[in-house]
Amino acid sequence: MKISAFVEDLKTKSAAELNEELVAAKKELFNLRFQNATNQLDNTSRIKEVRRNIARIQTVITAKGKE
Repeated sequence: MKISAFVEDLKTKSAAELNEELVAAKKELFNLRFQNATNQLDNTSRIKEVRRNIARIQTVITAKGKE
């Protein structure tokens, strides 16, 4: 349910908002990877979650581009 709500929220956003969301997610992924490299990251599963969210955002952007 949580994931489908996230995707539905993405579908209601404009292209500019989706791009902002994508940039924020990529920055978060960079920070998580940096924390992981320096052994400061407690929840390593967050990296996988953020990567999947980036893919979801990109999928919605592509779908909106084809419409």
